[in-house]
Amino acid sequence: MSNLQIEQFTALSDNFGVLIHDPDANLTASIDAPEERPVLDALKRRGWTLTHIFSTHHHNDHVGANLALKKRFKLEILGPDAEKANIPGIDRTLKHGDRFRFGNFDVFVISTPGHTAGEISYHIPEAKVVFTGDTLFSLGCGRLFEGTPATMFRSLNHLIKLPVDTQIYCGHEYTESNARFALSIDPDNSALKERAREIFALREAGLPTLPTTLLREMATNPFLRWHDPAIRRNLKLENASDEAVFTEIRKRKDNF
Repeated sequence: MSNLQIEQFTALSDNFGVLIHDPDANLTASIDAPEERPVLDALKRRGWTLTHIFSTHHHNDHVGANLALKKRFKLEILGPDAEKANIPGIDRTLKHGDRFRFGNFDVFVISTPGHTAGEISYHIPEAKVVFTGDTLFSLGCGRLFEGTPATMFRSLNHLIKLPVDTQIYCGHEYTESNARFALSIDPDNSALKERAREIFALREAGLPTLPTTLLREMATNPFLRWHDPAIRRNLKLENASDEAVFTEIRKRKDNF
């Protein structure tokens, strides 16, 4: 079986675009479509032709190039059923638990609302990758524009059940600012301190901090570490529920 080929690139001010390509089936999908030119440049670089767009959510910095790319290529746009009215050019709607084929690969749909009311993530187990849009970031999670802390907490609980060697691709390069916040509430975490040093060096060199892995995020991302005794002590929430700890972390990040 062929390997899934992945091309990550930057778009707009701090977005990531991602292309995935099955060489045997000659299919190429763009995970979201933030901006037309960077997508076209990435396709040209790899010699691929776009056949699909997998939309994670309706925000314009993720769907802004949908119609321009659809006009240029004969492609299919997939996206969350709950946001179909706001996904330009959508052809096929998806719900939690749906599975579809992309060439030789099964793609599983995970409902991950919170940042928006209907956001979804795309998990491809055979390639050990998940595309989380603006739900889960490296060392962070999305702002709650349309959901509640409880909604996002449930979404992250879906994602942490994936295999720990799953590679995570997400929608933005927010890792440096996320690291500074993470250190403010988890300052004695040696894995986090090491990760932060690496992140600062990568950004200084103009290099991306993604993809990351679930294993790495479980060790360093405070938004997945609501159970950690040190974080609970630092927040003075030793006996609180996991959801209450998460809610406090999200509130602090909003005001950081």
